Amino acid sequence: MSMQNIVAVIGPTASGKTALSVELAKRFSGEIISADSMQIYKTMDIATAKPTEDEKQGIPHHLMDFLDPCEEFSVARFCELAKTAITDIAARDRLPIVTGGTGLYVDALLGGMRFEEAQTDPVLRATITAEVEERGVDKTLDYIRTFDPASAERLSIDRNPKRLIRCIEVYLSTGMTQTQLNEKQMGSGPAYRALKLGLTARDREFLYERVNRRVDVMMENGLLEEARRFYQHQSGDTASAAIGYKELLPYLNGELDLDICVANIKRATRRYAKRQMTWFKRDKSIRWFNIDELSFDDILNEAAEMIKKEFHYE
Repeated sequence: MSMQNIVAVIGPTASGKTALSVELAKRFSGEIISADSMQIYKTMDIATAKPTEDEKQGIPHHLMDFLDPCEEFSVARFCELAKTAITDIAARDRLPIVTGGTGLYVDALLGGMRFEEAQTDPVLRATITAEVEERGVDKTLDYIRTFDPASAERLSIDRNPKRLIRCIEVYLSTGMTQTQLNEKQMGSGPAYRALKLGLTARDREFLYERVNRRVDVMMENGLLEEARRFYQHQSGDTASAAIGYKELLPYLNGELDLDICVANIKRATRRYAKRQMTWFKRDKSIRWFNIDELSFDDILNEAAEMIKKEFHYE
């Protein structure tokens, strides 16, 4: 039985992934599966740059806007839901297009990672949690680097305390690093025949300017009010990590001027984009397009030709 064809549109934030994936979906009868760890949450629309109905142009989007912000989510759960969506899309003779900037999600799904249920010790978990809260993210990452440098690099991308805690917990409870566990959980190989299309910029400042403009538009579209509503409700650790909310909290608490908080959002987003590129650049199978050197139409046409050639479409 031949493997299912999949297109993956990946790259850093503000690189134009949504627009490209929508146009490719229109050309190849595709449907989009979001690989974004924040766009899964309901009500978190502006901060996560969730595409509007106009931007979707009638193309079905899966794994987006379905989870309450108070709920936690995992890469294992993502893979489970994504595989179900892929099966459904393929059964209707449509092309699955995985789109997003959460590299761990993309790698786990397309790399055929196998997840095993791990036992947790509540006492150990509570102890580690307290230590991470006391140390802070940076010092915790330094600690993880002493026994698992690869995981420290990976975890520095989203800096999620819950994942830091889990990494330490795995090591202390099993004697195995998270990296070793991940290697053990890798399946027999890729489950899909994937063509990975990456968007980047040769001039990093070009991308950073796009990030800055996007944040300005977010503020114009009501990001401050969205953040205010967000903090009026109890939310989970994962959702609270979204860039755009925590940076505005000092303003909402009367501690910092708004322009300083907006500058902090821009800086945090630029740093996130840099970490995303560090992650994706390790994958030599990605076909890259420089958005500062090619027009959108040129990228779209070249990507479409690659899909035709790779999957032998007419």
